[in-house]
Amino acid sequence: MIKKTILLTLFFCFLLAISSPGLVQAQGELTILDSSAQAEFPSRLNFNLSAQSNVNIIDIRLCYTVDRASFAQVTSEAYIEFMPSATVDVGWTLEMVKIGGLPPGSSMEYWWKVEDTNGNRVETAPAQVRLDDIRYSWRGFTEGKVTIFWYKGDDSFARELMVAAQEALERLAEDTGAYLGKSAKLYVYADAKDLKGAMIYPQEWTGGVAFTRHGIIAIGIAPSNINWGKRAIAHELTHLVIHQMTLNPYNSLPTWLDEGLAMHNEGVLGLELTSHLSRAIAEDSLISVQSLSSPFSAYAGEAYLSYAQSYSLVEFLIANYGQGKMLELLNTFREGSSYDAALERVYGFDMDGLDSLWRDYVAQQYQSTTEEWMCPALATTGY
Repeated sequence: MIKKTILLTLFFCFLLAISSPGLVQAQGELTILDSSAQAEFPSRLNFNLSAQSNVNIIDIRLCYTVDRASFAQVTSEAYIEFMPSATVDVGWTLEMVKIGGLPPGSSMEYWWKVEDTNGNRVETAPAQVRLDDIRYSWRGFTEGKVTIFWYKGDDSFARELMVAAQEALERLAEDTGAYLGKSAKLYVYADAKDLKGAMIYPQEWTGGVAFTRHGIIAIGIAPSNINWGKRAIAHELTHLVIHQMTLNPYNSLPTWLDEGLAMHNEGVLGLELTSHLSRAIAEDSLISVQSLSSPFSAYAGEAYLSYAQSYSLVEFLIANYGQGKMLELLNTFREGSSYDAALERVYGFDMDGLDSLWRDYVAQQYQSTTEEWMCPALATTGY
């Protein structure tokens, strides 16, 4: 049995109830009688409050803040509509479709502000509500800063995934100097269908998602598809680590660097993506680095090429300039640098310069493959 096994109990039933913050708080005759929050994962959060006074209560507001990495404390406030009365029972629902949803295992802090006609005001102490996916009986264990939760498969299945996660972190540190600063939680669903049931707006192709600001990864891995799962874990963990390292309020990473590092940490580029890259070299249809800095195309063929090129760009930078320069680049992006300025500061060339140098590199690297693509008969016969 895996040590430090965590049994996520169904004590909370279908609705996770977090009870009454600051029930004894009062000012004058204004008193909070009850307060609670119930999570219906993944669709909504229900908040309820009971209060009384010797005069009419005229103003009630719910304040809440999501527990995630941020540049500044962001507090949302909901104004509650109700009929003024000396005793009130009110509720308010946060529909997750309005905010895009929150991942399993995330949490939120909330408190109430109440006022009556005499000007008495009460603000409850903050309370926390967790969003747990209680459709499944999760098991879990921790190694270092990584915790894996799963519900299908035996202990050896989870242990093998943990080994893959730790090896991925070691490879990433060796290649880039990047490391996991804060703890990470991996929720391993039994398949993509179960995973999509935990999301508000899942894409058809979704197999794994890194919620980088929450330190949470949700991924669908069947025990029978564990080899794919290992690569997927390496990919999503890389996103999480890199975003932890470079989070800033001014600029994000260019997409080619973000996805390229994740692809590179998976291991050797797959045959399908390699063929897309070879074909583009042969047909002189490579995508510019400038274009790859923006979100990738939704069209499958162009998206495959974008991922393949991003892998190759990162491989070029690491192979030719080493780990130290890549770490310096990530640290420069953490300062909020622009794409061109960061590359010029670290490597001495901008994105156009990178594009030119990389095209020479990749043309030589894939020269034999390109010749086979253009003229397979000649390449195989030697004519």
